[in-house]
Amino acid sequence: MTDLERRIDQGTGRAPADIVLKGGRFFDLVTGELVASDIAICGETIIGTVEGYEGREVIDITDKIVVPGFIDTHLHIESSLVTPHEFDRCVLPYGVTTVICDPHEIANVLGTEGIQFFLDSAEETIMDIRVQLSSCVPATHLETSGADLPIERLLPFRNHPKVIGLAEFMNFPGVIHKDPICLAKLDAFQDGHIDGHAPLLSGRDLNGYLSARIRTDHECTTAAEAMEKIRKGMHILVREGSVSKDLHALMSILTERLSPFLALCTDDRNPLDIAEQGHLDYMIREAIKNGVEPIAVYRAASISAARAFGLRDRGLVAPGWRADLVVVDSLENCKAEMVFSAGRRVTDALFATRKDVAPVGLDSVKARVVKAADFGVPVAEGETPVIGVMPGKIITEHRRYRLPTSGNQTSVDLDNDIIKVAVIERHGKNGNHANGFVQGFGLKKGAIASTVGHDSHNICVVGVSEEDMALAANRLGEIKGGFVVVEDGKVTGEIPLPVAGLMSLEPYESVRDTLHSLRKAAYALGTTLEEPFLQVAFLPLPVIPHLKISDKGMVDVDKFCLIG
Repeated sequence: MTDLERRIDQGTGRAPADIVLKGGRFFDLVTGELVASDIAICGETIIGTVEGYEGREVIDITDKIVVPGFIDTHLHIESSLVTPHEFDRCVLPYGVTTVICDPHEIANVLGTEGIQFFLDSAEETIMDIRVQLSSCVPATHLETSGADLPIERLLPFRNHPKVIGLAEFMNFPGVIHKDPICLAKLDAFQDGHIDGHAPLLSGRDLNGYLSARIRTDHECTTAAEAMEKIRKGMHILVREGSVSKDLHALMSILTERLSPFLALCTDDRNPLDIAEQGHLDYMIREAIKNGVEPIAVYRAASISAARAFGLRDRGLVAPGWRADLVVVDSLENCKAEMVFSAGRRVTDALFATRKDVAPVGLDSVKARVVKAADFGVPVAEGETPVIGVMPGKIITEHRRYRLPTSGNQTSVDLDNDIIKVAVIERHGKNGNHANGFVQGFGLKKGAIASTVGHDSHNICVVGVSEEDMALAANRLGEIKGGFVVVEDGKVTGEIPLPVAGLMSLEPYESVRDTLHSLRKAAYALGTTLEEPFLQVAFLPLPVIPHLKISDKGMVDVDKFCLIG
């Protein structure tokens, strides 16, 4: 008997269902009603609702509510600091049954080898991991990346069953000004899905960008920005990550009327924040607590997300739909008490059925050894450009200050919370090293360094002491990548991330626990930022306004050029 025949027989009741959930209600995202009903499952498909069913396995869910599995529409698994297998084990129990990832970080380090690693992993995970092909490797000409992915290297992956389309097109100036490399990638995906990335873009420039058939955006930081983009046909992905926290700013657009044009995403979220707050379930709870109608946010978390990315088989609790289901205690609490992924109940035993995928990029940190003197900044006339960090945002301000000097060197200004920042090329290509200043970390001593430095993932280090900055940067080479905290000449915290300098080989629980001690070490330096490590990681991102730093120097993002 074929699978189709089995579904029909079980749906009509001629044969018992494989699984029946009894005693609960499901949230109907069409009408907004809570419907008392059995839910019958055959294989990976829901085959019955609003009727009574017999099943080979009957699960009592009395007083519980069933909602469709949640879909994270844009994230970088690398930013969870764990491999796709560990991300699967960490996040799926929170009800996130589908994620749409851009392996942009590992692709910038390893190129096609990194994309293949993610596709191989996605074929083994219990969660349905879908992959967007990284569109901007390197992200810009203003930094040194570990790889180069022209359209010819992406096309062989296009028809892979886990591939949806082209990932976030960050080089929006390249689109607007018709850069030939950008146009070649866009032209190849005109009949497919293209993700957007256009912070603060508006007016005719936005129109030009959208004319390239770019459909989504996760970079909106105000309701006004989101509304302009929705009116112009974009599907807005409301983001709440470890650094970029836009949910509250966009809460007013999370309405029943607009929900068909909204989805949820995390972009970058680490295991510590997942353990302390949750994942998309946290966004749902927070939205409802602040007055958002449950139907609006649950639609954004499932059916609206599925439709935006052409996943036509999921997003509703209804016959014929994929059995990605979350059993929650209440709509308001959104605590996942039971999760089904393609009809399989999520358990430790289910995770044990996965095949391992060999890690890649274990020797990707090839930076030269540095010394304290390498972090000197010669005195220059006039004011000095300073990167202004804004907590909870990856957008930075372009500030200018007259900084104190010592001899022929420009010094930090702790009274104004201005310390040094440096980016060191780590792919073994040119040995570039650029220095600058940043405001907003709150550091009073020491240094923090990272090989996670979006998007090219060179070493980024911030600090008060040049000696501590050198020690932190060099230690990253010794542990093959990761995060390091140094205070008064001693390493006080570190986490090795040897997989491309981005991900740990350890279980997510170990990463979570290490992040606890790492944060303590950073807080001991005086930092006032809730998540200082990912904030460091975004300082070298030259596609996010307004002032950034790369291994080539300070970058004026608005003018899309190096300063000086």
